[in-house]
Amino acid sequence: MKTKLLIEQHSHGAFGIDFNTATQDEILYLTKEITKYGIGGIFPTLVTDNIMNIKHQIEVIKKAAQKQTPDMARILGIHMEGIFLNAEKRGVHNPKFFLKPTIENYRMIEDPFIKIVTLAPEFDEGLITYLWNKGVKVQAGHCISGHLNGCRGVTHLFNAMSGIAHRGVSTALSALINDFIYTEIICDGVHVSDDALKLVFKAKPADKIILISDSLPITNSNKTEMFFASEKVYYDGVKATTNEGILAGSTTLLPGIIKRLHSIRLFNPQFIENPYIYHNINLNGYIEWDDRWTIQKVQIG
Repeated sequence: MKTKLLIEQHSHGAFGIDFNTATQDEILYLTKEITKYGIGGIFPTLVTDNIMNIKHQIEVIKKAAQKQTPDMARILGIHMEGIFLNAEKRGVHNPKFFLKPTIENYRMIEDPFIKIVTLAPEFDEGLITYLWNKGVKVQAGHCISGHLNGCRGVTHLFNAMSGIAHRGVSTALSALINDFIYTEIICDGVHVSDDALKLVFKAKPADKIILISDSLPITNSNKTEMFFASEKVYYDGVKATTNEGILAGSTTLLPGIIKRLHSIRLFNPQFIENPYIYHNINLNGYIEWDDRWTIQKVQIG
């Protein structure tokens, strides 16, 4: 089977490279290396950090994007996951750097290259409307609110958000019943159970599901531990957690996730198309897969 190239809209790095600390050359290396995995476009995702470092990394990523060659996965923009989150659902993010999601605070890091912002809508003081008017996609994440007005999507469904409740409202429940909300989901077999995946794929329209890896820098490296988001993260061969057992991002890239979904009969080729529609973009190239959804050939450009 032949499909479009994969688009990764939520990745913190791989091959030992962390988008929060990477140099231009490291980013260029990563964007070339991931083409071997059929990834033709990527939104480098920044975790919570101090304002100075966030601004610095935005510039590094932008300059790397300007130096890309046709044999690299296109840097499509930045996904700003950090800063505007709820400490109750912080995950591995460092809450000492959290700010309220206000227009004034956002302007401290604002840049046209930021295309996605994850925030806690319960704290919003006008930023959601501001971002909407700027054409930036707002995603609810690391939050507890079930009121998702103005949000185009949710970030890693079920993870770091209020779960399904049979009374009242919650982030996950609101995302599931709203057919207009896009839902990122990590289908690596660690972050969301297979039964929960079955529920999502029954409840959500197939064209509103965004497969992500949420890959950590430790992914596809020879490292078993490293610092990420001010925390020491340990990889045991299956999952990456902090010393306190807090689950961090994934250690599986998108092709591995697709192969796994196929093996449990939950994969739909529509999932590959969805990021193209969500972001209204096009990439030249294709992937050829065998009948078990293993990549046989990648053509970039």
